Amino acid sequence: MVDTSPLKLAKELLAILDRDAGRLDRIDRFTRGKHDDPYMPPHADDEYKLLAERAVSNWMPLLIGTPAQALYVDGFRPGTSSEGLPEASFSKSPAWSHWQRSRMDARQAAVYRGALGFGHSFVLTEKTKKGVTSKGLSAKKTAALYEDPANDDEPYAALTITAWPKGETPGRARMFDSTYEYAVTFKSINDLDSVKVAGTKQRHGNTECPVTRFAAQVDLEGRTVGVVEPMIPLQNRINQTVFDALVAQTYTSHEVRYATGMAPPLLREWLDENGNVTTDPELAVDSRPKLGPDGNPMPAAIHHNARRFLFAEDPDVKFGSLPSGPISPLIDAVDMSIRHLAAISQTPPHHLLGQIANLSAEALLAAETALSRKIAEFRSLFGEAWERVFRLAAELEGETGAADDFTGEVQWRDMESRSLAQAADALGKLKEQLGIPARGLWKRVPGVTQTEYEDWEQMAEEDDSIGQLANALTRATPSADSVQTARELAAA
Repeated sequence: MVDTSPLKLAKELLAILDRDAGRLDRIDRFTRGKHDDPYMPPHADDEYKLLAERAVSNWMPLLIGTPAQALYVDGFRPGTSSEGLPEASFSKSPAWSHWQRSRMDARQAAVYRGALGFGHSFVLTEKTKKGVTSKGLSAKKTAALYEDPANDDEPYAALTITAWPKGETPGRARMFDSTYEYAVTFKSINDLDSVKVAGTKQRHGNTECPVTRFAAQVDLEGRTVGVVEPMIPLQNRINQTVFDALVAQTYTSHEVRYATGMAPPLLREWLDENGNVTTDPELAVDSRPKLGPDGNPMPAAIHHNARRFLFAEDPDVKFGSLPSGPISPLIDAVDMSIRHLAAISQTPPHHLLGQIANLSAEALLAAETALSRKIAEFRSLFGEAWERVFRLAAELEGETGAADDFTGEVQWRDMESRSLAQAADALGKLKEQLGIPARGLWKRVPGVTQTEYEDWEQMAEEDDSIGQLANALTRATPSADSVQTARELAAA
């Protein structure tokens, strides 16, 4: 029989965090610009190391931010009730109030960025003193267990670390199963013998684990992959090429002047009458070449610039210069590597290269097609996760109908760059040519929010009621012509 005790689950979840710690730390380093050092000679000096630091060109935040900035939930379309009727406006329901209470309009971006960076992130839905709220959880501190990690939406257990161990103070974590919440302490995530689960437990209020996974990509083995990890080899290649270009720029991008047949001037030191070294010129009676640590005479530094003239007394001295080395091939190599990065990550090249001049609208649309498909995939995956969050919040609020609503859909804001005039023209054609009701097109107005949409509905209903009242009064009030006709008939 499989051991599913709280202590066993806590150890298994902490072991997952320990197993993934190295991989997630590496992804985190690359996201923050702490990349692997480019190849350098074994005895590289400080100048080489400085060039290596300056060679880091961190493209990872752009790979995360480009799709994340196109993901913004600003509404929810509820499904139907058990009677087959549309549910009431979701923005007026307790579940949507939980969204506003959680300040998810601003905080949802961190959930997407975490999922796109590490491959997955989590959201915890719980009842607090302020009411039902949800908050994002980092993949570096949270783990979940699934019976089928590739297909299950709800985990049967999850753990999130709230405090790391510090000195003699043990770390703390919260663990959830389908019914209860447990307090967990540990000295280290790789010291499973130190794991302890408090004897007391409390109900969290849901009928399933309240932690929801947001996965950027899940394969049939249950593995999650973000946009950073596959790009690390390309990022290292770009850094190496930039480093080589900086080295070439520093050492070979300018002419090197040389002189042959002439010994460089030597540094000299003064000697007093006793043969000791002195720095006082008045005591000096002789001089000798200054010796370096290796015992050889030290040459003096030659200061040369465009205002100085080179000359030598010996007629056998020859002056010359070495031509500068080209760095254009290295610049082309950087450009090629960035194009490879754009192609593999499905990021439009002009987002990375900044080359947007002389591009037609059709060319820009074609360049954005791959990114649009990628964003559509993320919206599908994250949308299902948000729908579960809404169901969990509705259950905590006591809304049994909304808690079982599996037909609702998340409303994603249209982030495409279109002018209002273009959108109005397109929506007008849809209404006139296809006969789509005007109200059915309100949602497609660029930038419209759920609150604005419902305000429009309320104003439209008020206008309809006023219009109906005016028509009724018009029918009930006789006109002047009808009164005159009635008088004429009575006189006859």
